[in-house]
Amino acid sequence: MKRIITVLYTFVCLCLFSCASAQNATQITVKTDSIAEKMLIYQLSNGAWPKQLEDGSVVKYEIPLNDALMAKIKATTEKHATIDNKATSREINTLVKAYKATNNKAYLQAAQRGIDYLLKAQYANGGWPQYYPDKSIYRAEITYNDDAIVNVLNIMQDIATQANDFEVVDKSYVSKAEDAVKRGIACILKTQVLQNGKPTIWAAQYDQNTLKPAKARNFEPASLSTSESVGIVRFLMRFKNPSPEIKKAITNSINWFEATKIKGYKFEKFPDGKDRGLIADPTSVIWARFYDFQTNKPIFGDRDNSIKDNVADISFERRNGYAWYGAWPNNLLNKEYPKWLKVNP
Repeated sequence: MKRIITVLYTFVCLCLFSCASAQNATQITVKTDSIAEKMLIYQLSNGAWPKQLEDGSVVKYEIPLNDALMAKIKATTEKHATIDNKATSREINTLVKAYKATNNKAYLQAAQRGIDYLLKAQYANGGWPQYYPDKSIYRAEITYNDDAIVNVLNIMQDIATQANDFEVVDKSYVSKAEDAVKRGIACILKTQVLQNGKPTIWAAQYDQNTLKPAKARNFEPASLSTSESVGIVRFLMRFKNPSPEIKKAITNSINWFEATKIKGYKFEKFPDGKDRGLIADPTSVIWARFYDFQTNKPIFGDRDNSIKDNVADISFERRNGYAWYGAWPNNLLNKEYPKWLKVNP
């Protein structure tokens, strides 16, 4: 009898030891990603991320964490939740990839909390505000500026099509993402600016209720915006078998870009390095950042809320502190659209 008890005791001990060893092994093999770990710390209570902390400092994940920085992070509230400057979309994309690489469930859970935030922040008309829930100043406007909405829609389309690593996201998000994309496209088509009934490109911001173009900062007037419109066209070109409405939106945008090319100039520092302006260059093709709705002529805003038709007439600080000209549509016109056109004649 004693022998039986001894054998059973030994067996139980071995089982307990094996279980403990297995648990320890599991703990040891959980991989981490240094940037993803920091993103977990920066994530706000509503699932979003800020682009700036409470004190106005910019979120930079390469900065080492210390007590002072941790205090700033903890003091940052939901009013800083935003999709501006790639905030929230950047983190979701990074965390999804980190999960695939490490199988660390904390990363996927954080990414899905971010997706929940994006779904909640979308307006019924399909647009997204720059900030949510903060609605102060221009933050509630539908914001294409700096590709804010396009970044979000690309995530939603990746979820809907199970592409670019987003097949790891819980399948319950697929139908939600499909609906978000459908409404987002509807918003894009409604907000394409018309000139005498003909679609052109898009403004950077729109009133969230009227869907009319709106200004943002004083030097960002309501206008046709080339940089943001390139991002919108690229998003629309993602779709296989696009609807006639999407094809029309793309084609009219391309035609507008072709018609507004500025040839023979570049926007750079003058040879003395003291100021920026237009410099003759026969090889250069550029576009202004903003164009007048009626005339298609370049316009330039300043901090005093004034609008000029010559970049030389705005303040030195703004002239040298903003991307007033760029080659944003070049690849779209020369490579991407011709390739798309072969598939979608």
